[in-house]
Amino acid sequence: MPMPRCQQVCLDDTPYYHCVARCVRRAFLCGEDPQTGTSYEHRRDWVERRLLFLTSVFSIDVCAYAVMSNHLHLVLHIDSETVRNWSVVDVLERWHKLHKGTTFTQRYLLGGTLPAYVIALAEAAAE
Repeated sequence: MPMPRCQQVCLDDTPYYHCVARCVRRAFLCGEDPQTGTSYEHRRDWVERRLLFLTSVFSIDVCAYAVMSNHLHLVLHIDSETVRNWSVVDVLERWHKLHKGTTFTQRYLLGGTLPAYVIALAEAAAE
């Protein structure tokens, strides 16, 4: 049975985690399907570029990785010290690299004079 992340990750125990993501039902992540002869090797570069991008957004370092034909292994290091030094603007800018954000967080990042409720909602989103 799946466990929530808050029960799986404990930075007091270790900041290093081995993660595995698998394809199902004979799907191929990369490599060549021996039955059909279809090559999915072009996906390997996609996965590597996405990993590099995500490490620039989050405070997680990739210590090692292996992209296999039907699964992916990652050894990750969570850098909690860096996160403690991030400002609200740092958090929101990183969030907006992945998501559109809310109207309030977008207005907050534009700066200028904002009503107190906009500032409160944007800062709450960054927590």
